[in-house]
Amino acid sequence: MLGLFPKSVERLPEVLLTKGFGERLEARHAGRVEPPPYEDRRDPETMLLNPKGIADYSKALADAVGRAIDAGEFPIVLGGDCSIVLGCLLALRRRGRYGLLFLDGHADFYQPEAEPNGEAASMDLALSTGRGPAIVADLEGRGPLVRDEDVVAFGRRDAEDAEAHGSQRIEDSAIRVVDLAEVRKRGAAEATRRAIEHLSGPKVAGIWVHLDADVLDDAVMPAVDYRMPGGLSLEELTKVLRVAIASGRAVGLNITIFNPRLDNDGSIAAAFVDALTKGLRS
Repeated sequence: MLGLFPKSVERLPEVLLTKGFGERLEARHAGRVEPPPYEDRRDPETMLLNPKGIADYSKALADAVGRAIDAGEFPIVLGGDCSIVLGCLLALRRRGRYGLLFLDGHADFYQPEAEPNGEAASMDLALSTGRGPAIVADLEGRGPLVRDEDVVAFGRRDAEDAEAHGSQRIEDSAIRVVDLAEVRKRGAAEATRRAIEHLSGPKVAGIWVHLDADVLDDAVMPAVDYRMPGGLSLEELTKVLRVAIASGRAVGLNITIFNPRLDNDGSIAAAFVDALTKGLRS
């Protein structure tokens, strides 16, 4: 919630677990990393909300993720907003060079001066690749946490909106962008195979998977705070995860942005958990 606002995205973990996510994966509950108090004042120096809180939380999360990785486990981090990817990537950066499969309807590539609310959840990919205030873009002096050439932004569909709002262009970087149109052209499974191949250079030890629920079609995942038309179907998401897991390259996953407050009867969470577990258990 530190990179967005505390309006129920922070309840994502408890709701997905209540729907049987952990049991269906036969997963061990490794604990909870408590965030510091939320500050709703935009920091005048960085133009971000909660920059110190995000930095401190990212380091604590990296410790927890790192313990799981060192134990030979596949960590699944259930979050609130997309800024949690920073802690996940910091854990990997401490251990070497890793790639990022970024499943998100948005590019999340804003610079602070263009993001109207100072929300790191709209900047997390930019921050992960070393763009932005050093307090969050150069964590522990290890920035960038992931190199441009080691990132695939998969399923994004906000290009026109991002341009209209003055976001820096992900297209001008070395990040590989596989937008929704390309996913549909190649098919979800083939597009994912190509993405994994792109991220599987000899110097890249493995791949972290970031999943924002808004990569899904608004028709099946309206329980997000910044809605857009279109997106992946639940079946396509399952295919993407199956290919990523079957590759043997994925080392962990974070899940963000699903907002239980917008799921009145719990049916959206149930369908989401079903698609996730079908993909991850393959």
